[in-house]
Amino acid sequence: QLQLVESGGGLVQPGGSLRLSCAASGFTLQYYAIGWFRQAPGKEREGVSCISSADGSTYYADSVKGRFTISRDNANDTVHLQMNGLKPEDTATYYCAGLKSLRRVAECTVVGGIVEFGRGYLEVWGQGTLVTVSS
Repeated sequence: QLQLVESGGGLVQPGGSLRLSCAASGFTLQYYAIGWFRQAPGKEREGVSCISSADGSTYYADSVKGRFTISRDNANDTVHLQMNGLKPEDTATYYCAGLKSLRRVAECTVVGGIVEFGRGYLEVWGQGTLVTVSS
């Protein structure tokens, strides 16, 4: 069964750092575009970063540019989100998701300063990991 598992969340002080990880079970993650999304209580889900499967291009929401970095570790079939300079407004449950996009359709886009997946035929989500930024 296809499954993604996130890890690395926790409690951190403002200005601190965390590294989130996303691993696959039942499929090869490196052949999927991988996005990181977050959702705070009472708010809409927000795409913060995405990395393509085709060429490794990376995309970021305006709110996290210069602070977050997405990367692949193909040797371990894992995707990481390095989060530096964390702010209280980054507090949310963070989810990773994998996408198989339609041919000739962009895997990752930025619309209105927010990351979005392109149209795909298969999408897999993890259960989320909680990030709390507070003093």
